[in-house]
Amino acid sequence: MSTAKVAITMEENLLKQIDRLVSSRVYPNRSRAIQDAVAEKLQKMDRGRLVRECAKLDRTFEQAMAEEGIGAEVGQWPEY
Repeated sequence: MSTAKVAITMEENLLKQIDRLVSSRVYPNRSRAIQDAVAEKLQKMDRGRLVRECAKLDRTFEQAMAEEGIGAEVGQWPEY
């Protein structure tokens, strides 16, 4: 995956925390620490969006659709 160089401004206390992680060899450098933090935040935001969208579903309707689909296919399932 390609990378791009960016410049950011952050609070000094956050930078000190990142530097401690680099010093203790949790991360090889500041860039990797910040990249991992941003990636984790974006993943959490995506999961939150998925939860919100799932909450909009009608559980009764979804259950009925699932059962209807399963009922139609049961005869096609192999014997075990």
